Amino acid sequence: MVADIFIQDAPVKLDVNTLRDNLNTEGCGAIVSFVGITREMDEGEEVLALEFDSWQEKLGETLRKIAENAKTKFQIKSIAMSHRTGRVGPQENIVAIFVASPHRKDAFESCSWLIDELKRQAPLWKKEIKPSGSTWKAGLG
Repeated sequence: MVADIFIQDAPVKLDVNTLRDNLNTEGCGAIVSFVGITREMDEGEEVLALEFDSWQEKLGETLRKIAENAKTKFQIKSIAMSHRTGRVGPQENIVAIFVASPHRKDAFESCSWLIDELKRQAPLWKKEIKPSGSTWKAGLG
């Protein structure tokens, strides 16, 4: 399905190639992407995994609203994005955002804005799991 805005539910695996294939690139000259992955180390200690909990009923709706705002704010053609929920191991994909635009500047600016807004607004909570124990990180995203 190719649409102007595509939100993918990714409770198990986030396949960035499949997500990217949902972009509508007609008339575009740029695709910019951001893929966030789990670090293996944080503050000198091994990270075993991250666990993401979400308000599942609101997550897709919130991502769609953020994407719609980006389309209004920037000159972009299409957005595809997804955020994992559940347990995510080291070096696994957590979040992916793809933006297609006629011009690269709008694509870069909107992709940066989208990840910032996702972290600020999305009803997601993150627990970091290390050998020393588990800690919920402050704030959304």
